[in-house]
Amino acid sequence: MDINDLRAVVTVLAFASFVGIVAWAYSGRRKAAFEEAARLPLDEEADSGVPASRNKGE
Repeated sequence: MDINDLRAVVTVLAFASFVGIVAWAYSGRRKAAFEEAARLPLDEEADSGVPASRNKGE
């Protein structure tokens, strides 16, 4: 086994990991969790330590 064989094995493992992560990210079971995380910056009730009425600049 020479260095080129090792490089090929590492490349195949990296590609398989990439495909696995993409499949995990786009799976239907994760959709609700990702939508909830996407709304976090817009949530007025976030734990920022400042009351919601003061976040609006009032």
